[in-house]
Amino acid sequence: MTAAITYDLLHEDAATGARAGILHTPHGSFETPIFMPVGTQATVKGVSPDELRKMGAGIILSNTYHLFLRPGMELVREAGGLHKFMHWDGGILTDSGGFQVFSLGELRKITEEGVTFRSHLDGSKKFLSPEISMQVQMALGSDIVMAFDECVPYPADYDYAKRSTDRTHRWAERCKKVMTSPHQGLFGIAQGGMYEDLRRESAKILAEMDFPGYAVGGLSVGEPKEMMYEMLSYSTEHLPKHKARYLMGVGTPDYFVESVLRGIDMFDCVYPTRVARNGMAMTWTGRLVMKNSDYTHDHHPLEDGCGCYACRNGYTRAYIRHLVRANEIFGLRLLSLHNLYFLQQFMREMRKSIMEDRFGEFRVKFLENYHSRSDRKD
Repeated sequence: MTAAITYDLLHEDAATGARAGILHTPHGSFETPIFMPVGTQATVKGVSPDELRKMGAGIILSNTYHLFLRPGMELVREAGGLHKFMHWDGGILTDSGGFQVFSLGELRKITEEGVTFRSHLDGSKKFLSPEISMQVQMALGSDIVMAFDECVPYPADYDYAKRSTDRTHRWAERCKKVMTSPHQGLFGIAQGGMYEDLRRESAKILAEMDFPGYAVGGLSVGEPKEMMYEMLSYSTEHLPKHKARYLMGVGTPDYFVESVLRGIDMFDCVYPTRVARNGMAMTWTGRLVMKNSDYTHDHHPLEDGCGCYACRNGYTRAYIRHLVRANEIFGLRLLSLHNLYFLQQFMREMRKSIMEDRFGEFRVKFLENYHSRSDRKD
């Protein structure tokens, strides 16, 4: 039987080794590098499935923790699975819920069996384990299923990071035993905190488990950028070359180019829609803070040459600024559509540069331009 999830490595940039490939899923094949918009609760906020298709989005992410709490896996199963429930015929990746329950802090308790926590919705007591996470994700019917892991916080001392990472490995084995659906592919998640030996060891152990794909977790959790890139390199160095590699929770293009340089194929983040709801537009030269008075009389599109719905149809910075300041939903929708389109186009251009062996030039030129905006606040 053909595996549900496979990856074809098509080309590596001659100078840098950056990768371009195709990820095959039961709901389509998708070119990588790829950005996956986040639909945490079975919807990408403010954007319809048809709009996502038109901008070229292939895979979206939904979250096991949130769907486990509301509406519940049985309702989604009754609807025929997440694809039918949310009217999306492309790929779906479901996060395991691990990061969300660990981010609850004092509201959760971690044991070898799993995690007991209090629902952020009503305070009721809940329990998630590797087995339950797999059962929920099988009911959801996503294409890519993530193993239940423990995200090592930053900072964390070595002993804590070691115990946590070892537990993630044991949980990964338990996930493999339970995940029996032939129509879904289970990705392992490499952890290790901010320690070189743990990062290398985790990647090696997971590689030996022979998952159809791998994620690198526990990064972009507050550590300095250079530390993140260093830890990422230690992980990808030991992950299988002909399997997809996914960096979890990273959503800005400067992170994308640096991570692709280090062998990553897949990304997801709430960033583009979250900053849109705060009145920010993403462009090739940085972020536009639309609340700034500089745009009051600016009758240009968000970005010249952009093919998104907002720019293509002549909605100007001045108009969008007015909508944002007036708290009009349409303004936030225009920014969301623009930001998501921008990231899809960014990925297409980056992939093209890899296929043409000019990724190094693309990276340098982009980073020079991206840091040129005066209202950028990163």
